[in-house]
Amino acid sequence: MHPMMTIAVRAARAAGKTIMRAYQELDQVEVSTKGLNDFVTNVDKEAEAAITYQIRKSYPDHTIVGEEDGENRGENKDYMWIVDPLDGTTNFVRGIPHFAVSIALQYKGKTEVAVIYDPVREELFSATRGQGAKLNDYRIRVTNVNDLNGTILATAFPFKARQHTETYMSIISEVFNKCGDIRRGGSAALDLAYVAAGRMDGYFEIGLKPWDIAAGDLICREAGGTVTDFTGNHNYMTSGNIVAGSPKVTLNLVKTMRPLLNEGLKR
Repeated sequence: MHPMMTIAVRAARAAGKTIMRAYQELDQVEVSTKGLNDFVTNVDKEAEAAITYQIRKSYPDHTIVGEEDGENRGENKDYMWIVDPLDGTTNFVRGIPHFAVSIALQYKGKTEVAVIYDPVREELFSATRGQGAKLNDYRIRVTNVNDLNGTILATAFPFKARQHTETYMSIISEVFNKCGDIRRGGSAALDLAYVAAGRMDGYFEIGLKPWDIAAGDLICREAGGTVTDFTGNHNYMTSGNIVAGSPKVTLNLVKTMRPLLNEGLKR
């Protein structure tokens, strides 16, 4: 196992324990708003602190970028940990058992190690660059389908970017006419992990942040998937607009979406 994978797994499990302790007493969780329809809890912050502690114990000079604490720059700028301590906070707050810890390690801008941990189901999705993807101890692969017919896709609604609602609904409508069905789970990290594991055939969403998708991006690609932005290029870590799936599903999704994009979604 990659030595930094060991630390990533340890950090993810430590955060998972923090989250699940709080999940048993949701009435004690402190919830605040940090933006339009964007919530944060004391548990997000405690889980991120648990992750940071585990990383710092082994790599005190690495840079850590977390959703809650921002950039915690170490002396070694080549190594950057990208952390979402609780992806799916709204689900967590409402008692919906679908959320995850997401941790990715980049070296000189390339993601080398990725972990997504679902503490409810105790499912650990992981990948090391060039070595494939796993769910717990078993290898996973994206589905092998040739078109959108009969596929199960995942997405989310643009609740933080409602200026794109009309365009996005047009995209969903067109895609829905070509696929089997669409799911909206509420955790981008788990959506990407489920694509990697073959539970979903494809996934698309707009307006995400690097910590939402950095780990899932590598896990999906190491499982044989293709990840692009809405125009078929590779600017998704900057734009936050992502399409992922088995290669032909991603290709067909981009072909379907491209004619419908407004200028804001072409970036």
